[in-house]
Amino acid sequence: MPPAATTSLGYSPPDGGWGWAVVFGSFISIGFSYAFPKSLTIYFKEIQEYFSVSYSEIAWVSSVMLASMYAGGPVSSVLVNRYGSRPVVMVGGVMVGTAMLLASFGTSIMHLYLCVGLIGGFGLAFNLQPALTIIGTYFQVKRPLANGLAMTGSPVILSTLAPLNQFLFDSFGWRGSFLILGSICLNCCVAGSLMRPVTKVVPPKPAKSESKSQSCAERFIDFSLFKHRGFLIYLVGNVVLFFGFFAPVVFLAPYAKHQGIDEYSAALLLTIFALVDMFIRPVTGFLGNTKLVRPKIQYFFSFAVSYNGICHLLCPLLPGYAGLVGYAVILGLGFGMVSALLFEVLMDLVGAHRFSSAVGLVTIIECGPVLLGPPISGALVDAYGDYKYMYYACGVFMLAPGIFLFVMHYFNYKKLEEEQRQSVAVEMRTSEETVQLNMSQKHTHCW
Repeated sequence: MPPAATTSLGYSPPDGGWGWAVVFGSFISIGFSYAFPKSLTIYFKEIQEYFSVSYSEIAWVSSVMLASMYAGGPVSSVLVNRYGSRPVVMVGGVMVGTAMLLASFGTSIMHLYLCVGLIGGFGLAFNLQPALTIIGTYFQVKRPLANGLAMTGSPVILSTLAPLNQFLFDSFGWRGSFLILGSICLNCCVAGSLMRPVTKVVPPKPAKSESKSQSCAERFIDFSLFKHRGFLIYLVGNVVLFFGFFAPVVFLAPYAKHQGIDEYSAALLLTIFALVDMFIRPVTGFLGNTKLVRPKIQYFFSFAVSYNGICHLLCPLLPGYAGLVGYAVILGLGFGMVSALLFEVLMDLVGAHRFSSAVGLVTIIECGPVLLGPPISGALVDAYGDYKYMYYACGVFMLAPGIFLFVMHYFNYKKLEEEQRQSVAVEMRTSEETVQLNMSQKHTHCW
């Protein structure tokens, strides 16, 4: 990647210090954003029976929550650019807590769509976006490692919430559990309080005459990214892969119960998945920070996406509970690699200074596949009465974009190298012409 993508911040990030406290706050905030919708799948079978709804209808709860989290990206971007990360995360924590409180009084599945899905999802958006953005302001050299550590929050919190949710359900039912979970989500407000703005000295910029003609949206969202080659490659690949990214995890516990496995053993699968995921994310961040991988980190991401697709295609072929445990392990490896790299590779493509706008635009577009992925998968289960077709479909949705990203980034890297050579050649030619002009002026002056 060209140096400009990572060095045009206008200041030198501290790459440490209070930045590690920010990473810890992001760890909690990102953890709740991604783990919370997955952990709620523990209640799906019981809620499905309580409201007498289908697999597809119950899948909409997590789906709407994830889609709202992604759809809220641009709004969160604007708020972060205007007010900073700290207040936005704290407001998000209050929204999620309130959403779960209201959901505990739910009288229909539509009530859960509105409270858990819509309000809770927007609250998670206000947790996710600022946490991702602020890491780029504190880190440059160690950024892949910092992102990897922050993204580890998802499996750590999921490994805690999965058994906790089963215990809460057995003790208080799904209504009482939702009420308790709402209070737990208020910890995101504590995480937000750690996100102190980075101290930076930036030279004053001259007033731009064209800024008056810009719309309010253009000041906060960089729409010129749609002309950025790397951004468009990333966007196309991610739109496809998100159709199959979340559904295998959402349906892992219900799939186990469908095979006659008891509830605690089914919940244990999510814990195993989360533990492996927890281990691989910082390892992926460390590998992504090495001199061998970081210059071509897009290939690493392409491999991770393809690996996930192969895992999903293998899942129906693994028999019994032992097979599901094996699948949980290999899925944890693949899911963790993709999650650790998902936003780092975007920052690598567009630069930290444009990341807030980039992630806002990406998430609003990705909310479509995030919303439709699990329900489509649930519809396949309803239609065939078997989960294997759902896993085959998700495998294709992951493998195809993985191959696409690998091929397109091969050409993108070639193009970037060519552009860099042309830039160096122009600079050298300009320098030579300047030297010749100076020598000519000096010769004329002597005469």
